[in-house]
Amino acid sequence: MADWADTRTTTAGLGALPGVALTASSSGACVARVGGIEVTARVVTGVTVAAADNVLLLRMGSTYWIIAKVPAAPSSPPTPPAAGSGPDGGDTSPDPKPVTTTGKLVVAPVSTATYRDGSWRSDGSATDSFDTYQGRYAGSSFGRMTGCAFYGSKPRTLAGATVTSATLQVRRLSGGDFAARTATLRLVSQTTRPAGAPTLNETTSGPSLAVNATGSAFAIPVSWAQAMVDGTRGGLAISVSADSPYIRLAGRASWSAAWTLTVNWRRG
Repeated sequence: MADWADTRTTTAGLGALPGVALTASSSGACVARVGGIEVTARVVTGVTVAAADNVLLLRMGSTYWIIAKVPAAPSSPPTPPAAGSGPDGGDTSPDPKPVTTTGKLVVAPVSTATYRDGSWRSDGSATDSFDTYQGRYAGSSFGRMTGCAFYGSKPRTLAGATVTSATLQVRRLSGGDFAARTATLRLVSQTTRPAGAPTLNETTSGPSLAVNATGSAFAIPVSWAQAMVDGTRGGLAISVSADSPYIRLAGRASWSAAWTLTVNWRRG
């Protein structure tokens, strides 16, 4: 017959050992099972043991000491600590940096037209594709002209964005002398051609071009493009209160890129 003592191993030097109390503690001792053997174990002061308690024992020499009871496993997982309540006093995580989006919007005019003597010109081209004129041709019996480009609703698709720059494409056609002449730009209220005169607002120096020259990226004031994005302005014009310089810039019928705006923007 096998001797169960053959299966036992020494518990010396193993540190704290798990065991089970077989009796309640009395007079500072109890019977316990540890490592497959029953031993009489001393109980440290302050620990009270009942039968069937799971305990931790230390072996010192030939004496076992019960040093603690092992609590039962929790019935539910512990609640995780709140954010920022770490042992160091825990600062909360910083807010994520805002995402900045940038882009470019190309806006072709929905109409190019020239206003003169109380009406919009339609001689030679469709009214909404007409070339844009400034001033009056020398000796003409007609009045001074204002050439306009209207941009419709497309700039408003950027509502809420910040304009960072804007450029304009223009081409000067024959009309007046051939030397470089500077157009006077105006900011117009309307987004489409009105029945009557356009409403002219802010003014600035426009591109200086000789006949047949092209300005492919003339910078307009950022505030002007922002006003179109915000919806307070809707178009551009060339207009002077004198007869000269007489200038003719291409409209949509003469050049497909005429008066095209490029607006660079950002959000965030």
